[in-house]
Amino acid sequence: MKKLISFTIKAEKGFLKKPDINDGIYLTYNMMHKPAILGILGAIIGLEGYKKNEELPEYYKKLKDIPVGIMPVGDEKGNFQKIKITYNNTTGMASNETGGNLIITEQTLIKPSYKIYLLLDLDKENNLKLYNNIKEQKAEYLPYLGKNDYSLWWDKEEVVEYEWEKVNEIVKSFKLSSVFIKESSVKESKEDETENFDFLDFSTLSEEPQFVSFERLPVNFNEVLFQYNYKDFAYTTFNLKPESKIINLYKINDVYYVQLN
Repeated sequence: MKKLISFTIKAEKGFLKKPDINDGIYLTYNMMHKPAILGILGAIIGLEGYKKNEELPEYYKKLKDIPVGIMPVGDEKGNFQKIKITYNNTTGMASNETGGNLIITEQTLIKPSYKIYLLLDLDKENNLKLYNNIKEQKAEYLPYLGKNDYSLWWDKEEVVEYEWEKVNEIVKSFKLSSVFIKESSVKESKEDETENFDFLDFSTLSEEPQFVSFERLPVNFNEVLFQYNYKDFAYTTFNLKPESKIINLYKINDVYYVQLN
């Protein structure tokens, strides 16, 4: 039996580290991504994390097939406030030079919060344990948002269970509540700038300000190279055209749509 639920994770700060460094600063992703979510789910049910190089953690191997959807909560047009925090280690233990300093600057998310959608198969032991622990607001290990300094929590009163159906075809414009994979890249066109956003239905404009934001995010691990695989994601309050080719689309409570990957 399958259940589609959501719960909203919150933290005072977060750091979803990008694998690159820009001008001496470690950068964070703005949006939560599935590999990070799987780590949180693994902590909730007590699965092991990274133990050695070139070996995928237990939580990833056991949970990677769970369809996941993500929606930012309390964001400003899809973005969270960020600050820079500098750490100075003067003990000499963190440097190859005796008595040397290690100065690290990190871009940090302020009060990030995300609604996480999960399609769980309750006939599978790990999925059933996730379902029960999330509903009971219980975790085997302390979950955190990117680093162990930033513990996260959720309220069991905000856990929601949905009626759902997978959608294979849409015939009219629709609004997508979650972030979604944009299969075609944004086009460069000086002749007609609207081609850059040809998946949006501008005929449904409202008086309230609307927006669209983009971010390239990890979707899973390359299990040969042990590196992230990436996709281009978008998040918007605009309606989408029915021909926008959104994959893995689900209609929930017969009202709105989310993408689960």
